[in-house]
Amino acid sequence: MAPIKKAYGYVTRIKDGKTQVLVFQHPIAEAGIQIPKGTVQPGEETHYAVNREIEEETGLRDFHVEHLLAEDLWENDDDVIHNRFFYKIVVSNVEEEWDYKPTGGGDEDGLIFHFFWISSANEVELIRGHGDYLNHIFKQSN
Repeated sequence: MAPIKKAYGYVTRIKDGKTQVLVFQHPIAEAGIQIPKGTVQPGEETHYAVNREIEEETGLRDFHVEHLLAEDLWENDDDVIHNRFFYKIVVSNVEEEWDYKPTGGGDEDGLIFHFFWISSANEVELIRGHGDYLNHIFKQSN
């Protein structure tokens, strides 16, 4: 079985000279704290998938995909292999925190995500796999 392509977005901003990364608390406790991500559609470029996922999950529209940080193969908890693409995304003039009802449908239909910013890789515990490349973001900037 071919790996499932997943696009992850480290949405970043600079506040008081320090880089921050956007995360969200999923309303289902077991889903924990995450970064925006989702499945790449058949035939879709990963660059476009991360754009779509950021819009669908966060409600943000004014952002810039800066570059691909990392690509890997990763085994999910269900033993399915994911081909993961992590992108650095830059925003400015964004709220400190907000709630958003994702628009992508499926399992997220009717849920509300609570978004907030972190200033270091160890500030919160992200769900398994989501923080794998945070050190690239914080090492680059601080």
